[in-house]
Amino acid sequence: MIIITLKQNQNQYLEKIKQLRLMDDTFFNSCFDGNIPCMEVVLRAVMGNERLHVTEVFTQQNAPNLYGRSVRFDALATDGKAIYNVEIQRSDEGAIPRRARYNSSMIDARTVSKGTEFPDLPETYVIFITEHDIWKRGKPLYKVHRTFEDTADPFDDGAHILYVNGECQSDSPLGRLMHDFFCTNPNDMYSEVLAERARFFKEDEKGVTAMCRIMEELYNEGVAEGTMQGEVRGAETERLKNIKSLIQRMGISAEAAMDALSIAKDEQAKYLALL
Repeated sequence: MIIITLKQNQNQYLEKIKQLRLMDDTFFNSCFDGNIPCMEVVLRAVMGNERLHVTEVFTQQNAPNLYGRSVRFDALATDGKAIYNVEIQRSDEGAIPRRARYNSSMIDARTVSKGTEFPDLPETYVIFITEHDIWKRGKPLYKVHRTFEDTADPFDDGAHILYVNGECQSDSPLGRLMHDFFCTNPNDMYSEVLAERARFFKEDEKGVTAMCRIMEELYNEGVAEGTMQGEVRGAETERLKNIKSLIQRMGISAEAAMDALSIAKDEQAKYLALL
């Protein structure tokens, strides 16, 4: 495996850092991790509540699931009462309704203590900030509510889903926030809180170095993943050659050849499709 050192690629990283926006996962996670003032700027604009005070914020938090798929939240925050999950989504497919449903359920699984009574479950908000207007209705904010089918009365389960339309950059608090999320130059931002944080990772020596290291780690993870995938593909190619060789030399069926090579039954369909 090839590991690229920070010094080797630093100039390349510096150019990429200049182009990063808060709409980019890596930059968002760096700017918001543990940063209460930044998260307050976002949640106050989204929730329309200038008095909202965040008490904790974390990024890239894992929620393990022993019985199924786990999830990694972009950001989790709380005001001491409600729990907010902020997700940055540049891809429309990443913000589909069932993704929101799953995140909402995993917030409960991660944060609710054993013995908590159901009436005491906290209000939860899954907030997708999307690069495009995925619902194509021209609204700056989409709020999703569960209701009874026959009366449209609210079904108050305390779980809320919101979509912030990144394309709507009007002269409103939410529109200005979206403008800031798409800025590459901190000096163009409306929010000085967000601008100051962005400058730290784009202009301050310590911040730039930290950002370079993060990008180096991501790059090396990509190299490692690519190497592993290449090794897997190489092993599959070699196994396929062996199957074909046995079929030709011994005149046996593909299934018999795979049995002779001790290929697991649940993998054999894959090789049959490749033959």
